[in-house]
Amino acid sequence: MWLSACTTLPEQPPQAEALPPETAGNPTIPADIVDAAEYPDPVSDDASQAVVDEGVLPTGPEQAEPIPDPIWDRLRRGFALEHVEHPRVLHEIERLQRSPYAFRVLMAQSEPYLHHILEAVENAGLPSEMALLPAVESGFQPHVYSPNGAAGLWQFMPATGRSLGLDQDWWFDRRRTVRQSTSAAIVYLDRLNRRFDGDWLHALAAYNAGAATVNRAIRKARKRNLPTDFWSLDLPGETDRYVPRLLALARIVDAPGHYGLALPDVLDAPYFALAETGGQIDLNVAAELAGIPVEELFALNAGHRRWTSHPDGPHVLLLPVESIDRFQAGLATLPDEKRLKLARYQVQPGDSLSVIARRHGVSVAAIQQTNGLPDSRIRAGRHLLIPTSGSAIDIDDRRLPTARQRTHYRVRKGDSLYTIARRFQVSVADLRRWNQVGKYIRPGDRLTVFIDPDA
Repeated sequence: MWLSACTTLPEQPPQAEALPPETAGNPTIPADIVDAAEYPDPVSDDASQAVVDEGVLPTGPEQAEPIPDPIWDRLRRGFALEHVEHPRVLHEIERLQRSPYAFRVLMAQSEPYLHHILEAVENAGLPSEMALLPAVESGFQPHVYSPNGAAGLWQFMPATGRSLGLDQDWWFDRRRTVRQSTSAAIVYLDRLNRRFDGDWLHALAAYNAGAATVNRAIRKARKRNLPTDFWSLDLPGETDRYVPRLLALARIVDAPGHYGLALPDVLDAPYFALAETGGQIDLNVAAELAGIPVEELFALNAGHRRWTSHPDGPHVLLLPVESIDRFQAGLATLPDEKRLKLARYQVQPGDSLSVIARRHGVSVAAIQQTNGLPDSRIRAGRHLLIPTSGSAIDIDDRRLPTARQRTHYRVRKGDSLYTIARRFQVSVADLRRWNQVGKYIRPGDRLTVFIDPDA
């Protein structure tokens, strides 16, 4: 799929008021989607006299922290494919140029993952263009399922995933993990490249259409004494567009200004780290302990398909680097009985485990495991503990509504939680919950915002 997120990304910033006037000279770069002090907006010496009824507290330069460099220069240094000016590539560039905002949101969605992916690609000796492949495959959204059943950042089909160690069950889909799926994708890409004698365009076409399809196209061309380079092969229409889309992205990343586009400041620093959970845990509880929105926890741990981690492990979660200490401190004092959120249910005449499971939206196995039941036999009058969740998070994406697009906003002078919420068409309560803030925010604060693409 081509930037699957682009089918749901807004064509313009989702706002109910005009952009700040200082952006008028550069309308292709929305002021709302910012990172890493893109708009420093220094505060004057008399800022302490500012009125705070707008919900913004003054800040000063002493609060500034060193910020790592953006990742794009490092990415460019590893480019190794020929960025040809083929008409199909230019066509894909033109498509992206038609919606600068959608392009910027797409690339901003890479933030939690790109540093890890690029390091893995570099360590394997692959061209760094491969780190952009999830933009083409999934729009850097690990929870995405395609209509034909492919899943994750790298969009593995079920059988292909299993062949690469990405197992799937009721609790967990390893195709949607960040680390494991990236390792599998690198192994698979390297294998395809070797199979096609180092021709990366053939390998990329095979990643999309299958090696057998590309081999058939090559054999067909040879029988007709025709060229066998990618551009000359008779391939499915989707594959004909797939490779040019990656090359178009690489060309834009190489020289965004040349194409009138802007890249967000995705930083060249680890976004997440591994945290031990010590056992099964409710994902809402984990998010509360880490002090992050459950949406962000899910974005980093999209392999989980249920409200809780797998009872058999692995008992680890990916969390933002800055949240690790808080999570570990909270986990150390968390009573065992609060690791999972449970409801008490009295079995009624005529009930069965399958009926109770359907009623509560959980599996029979989950009820059996929670209550230590050796089989499916139950009796009327008995009380069962039913796994539940405070925010009803059944995260099997086959039943989830369209996921929100995650982005960031840098607070400016004059902003308030109300005006920011209005601009992004979200509630003040959501802004506070996503960012763990109270009534006041400060200029320079970096807020996480989850945009509803259907709004």
